[in-house]
Amino acid sequence: MPEGNEIHRWAERHQAAFAGKVVRADGPQGRFDDVTAIDGRKLLRVMAVGKHLGYVFGKDRIVHVHLGLRGDFTDGTGPLPEVKGALRWRIWSAAAVKLPVAGGESRRHAWYADDDGTNDIAAKKIAWMELRGPTDCSIWTNAKWDTLRERLGPDPLGVDGKGGDDPARAFARIMKSKKAIGALLMDQAVIAGIGNIYRAELLFRAKLSPFTKGLDVPEQSLEAIWKDALPLMRAGMVDRRIVTTEPNDRPSSQGKKTKARPDKDEVHYVYRRNGQPCFVCGTIILKREMATRNLFWCPACQAN
Repeated sequence: MPEGNEIHRWAERHQAAFAGKVVRADGPQGRFDDVTAIDGRKLLRVMAVGKHLGYVFGKDRIVHVHLGLRGDFTDGTGPLPEVKGALRWRIWSAAAVKLPVAGGESRRHAWYADDDGTNDIAAKKIAWMELRGPTDCSIWTNAKWDTLRERLGPDPLGVDGKGGDDPARAFARIMKSKKAIGALLMDQAVIAGIGNIYRAELLFRAKLSPFTKGLDVPEQSLEAIWKDALPLMRAGMVDRRIVTTEPNDRPSSQGKKTKARPDKDEVHYVYRRNGQPCFVCGTIILKREMATRNLFWCPACQAN
């Protein structure tokens, strides 16, 4: 599932491409019944919070998108390509694209493990975007969006991808909870946008056991995790492989070069590295399920 870094990246990208423009919209799959309510309207702004996107076309005309496990965007220049696959929603600039015909340039982003964020079409050159496979794509009222915002915890990336949310509410909730910190970090009502990768990596970088009860986590550790999350997630808006290792901790000589693009086997400390030695202490990384997802940790660096 895409984490907050990728959601904010799409918001920033689609804001630059379409905000302030009159756009055409359709739902070729037939599962976006209310798409006519936004067709031919100006897109005012694109919002992101946690793992949710909101495309604002006016009062009570917010297209809510949750990508879920399989949702993905495609964007490109030139005329719209022919409809292929389960295409839920697409928009295109009424000025840049007159008709949805075949042709033009299209690049589909790769998943984080294969994408370093350098092979994209510049956002301001985008003429159209397509959405496939989301958990939700529907028109929400302003009240429904506000209810979502109230339900979610603070987002390390804030409302604009640059931070600014106050973590006090999250800290207070964690420090009263008997749940493990590894489970609390996955709860979007506690902190919005952190998913399985950032959970594992932030806890490792904080040298904190994922099994520590929230009420036993020092506030200084929570402050360190929050402070660490913003630059890591912001960097992940460019390099969506989510690079969390420090150059000096990478085993290869190439990986130790600060400006080098690290090998994909050296981008994470613990995530999906179970059965392999820790880069820092050499102890074998372990795995077990927590909060319905696989948890990865180093039993030595993150000792109870």
